[in-house]
Amino acid sequence: MGESQQSEQSQATSSSSSSAPQSYSQSSSSGSGTMSSLETLPVQDIASVPDEVEDKSSQPWGRLWALGKGFLNHDCVNDEYLFGRDTQCDYTFDRPIIKQTERYKTYSKKHFRIYREAGSAPSRVAYIEDLSGNGTFLNQELLGCGRRLPLTNNAEIAISLKTNKVFVFTDLLADDQSVFPAEFRNKYIMSKTIGSGACGEVKLAFEKSTCKKVAVKIISKKKFSLSSSSLDQSMSVHTEIEILKKTSHPCLIKIEDFIDSDDYFYIVLELMEGGELFEKVAKTRLQESTVKLYFYQIVTAVQYLHDNGIIHRDLKLENVLLSSVNEECCIKITDFGQSKILGETSLMRTLCGTPTYLAPEVLNTAGTGGYSRAVDYWSLGVILFVCLSGYPPFSESNCNIPLKDQITGGLYNFIPAAWEHVSQPALDLVKKLLVVDPEKRLTTKKALEHPWLQDDEMKNIAERLMYDVVHPMPPPSQHFMNRKRGHEVDPDASTSTSSDTSTTQYDKRTKK
Repeated sequence: MGESQQSEQSQATSSSSSSAPQSYSQSSSSGSGTMSSLETLPVQDIASVPDEVEDKSSQPWGRLWALGKGFLNHDCVNDEYLFGRDTQCDYTFDRPIIKQTERYKTYSKKHFRIYREAGSAPSRVAYIEDLSGNGTFLNQELLGCGRRLPLTNNAEIAISLKTNKVFVFTDLLADDQSVFPAEFRNKYIMSKTIGSGACGEVKLAFEKSTCKKVAVKIISKKKFSLSSSSLDQSMSVHTEIEILKKTSHPCLIKIEDFIDSDDYFYIVLELMEGGELFEKVAKTRLQESTVKLYFYQIVTAVQYLHDNGIIHRDLKLENVLLSSVNEECCIKITDFGQSKILGETSLMRTLCGTPTYLAPEVLNTAGTGGYSRAVDYWSLGVILFVCLSGYPPFSESNCNIPLKDQITGGLYNFIPAAWEHVSQPALDLVKKLLVVDPEKRLTTKKALEHPWLQDDEMKNIAERLMYDVVHPMPPPSQHFMNRKRGHEVDPDASTSTSSDTSTTQYDKRTKK
């Protein structure tokens, strides 16, 4: 059913449900439901968004179509409903027609509940939870007492027996699962859109077997091919998959699955519920202590990449994700589509990355000359600059000096008032990263040795966040610490003296 039809049906439902939180209508045997366009607002526990103004008494978010004898249709307006024989339930089975059926005695006083996850409408996720002794079935699958599953569009609900179907649920805000390939549907339930880009979007999904939340990066092959050849796009996506599978670090995003369909790539990733660092910086000025905690994690992750022969090449705030909305949280670097696995010469001749964050040597050679992991060091400097000051060091909005000249000349925009409360050690680290000459630019190893990051309390917090039970691997100091003395040159780096790296991105995220 199209959007206009869904809109009309929603309006009709609104009129029938405005008089009471719970509304019933005549029994229906229809198993079909409406399908609407997916809402694109972020999930509440991924990124906070302002509440939308809505009349909660008249706008149902879901509809239960009655299938069983004596059951009535039900519009879901409130955030939670209890279903069972108890007359105190929001939807009671204690009705004459239902009580006459042979299965009535197998229904529990509180059989199941349907509820929405707390957050900002309309992006809440709907669940069904089994509270019964004889079972609640979702699409013929037994939930089990105390277990829940996401309640998706056109899902069938049965009670006591999987053949005793009583409802079909219509999610008025969700996509139809049938648009996704069978290989994906067999493992996952797709939910809301939580991000978007030039070539696709990122959606929230659930692993069927565990109900675990995951993020699914969906890349449209058609859109991607507009800016690159079919071979290039295939290589880019598969390079990202290769890198994600190869790496294992608590501050690098973990891949869960990869599905290559006719029209789309589906990259299933662990979910980072705090959203992008870009969004956090855009909304609020970070405390220097918070910036230090995040930056320390970023640098250790980039150092790990370099130690394993990988240059990210597109480090920016949009590609740094937060595990939660708490100030103290683990961060993870993502989006390896621009990354390069180093060859023997450690040189890259491809002009790529987001323009505002490109290193001077990339712009000076226009991609024809060689450059190394030092490009990531520059990006780290940009990230740190933005996090500390709240604005980008280089910007196209500066009409006096072209963006390229700003970067190649190292002419960052320094606003004294924005740096008034930033410590001198922090500013010193920024200056040593934003050095035009890649040979003199601070490496990740040297950055980790900088006085600003010699903070034991911060490191203890970072270690706890990075290496808890979810991330049991030992700290990189035990695995990847470079044992060369400070004055020795790293023979693998063509334009730097160590294998450190850093990055940042704050300007227009659409510029690639």
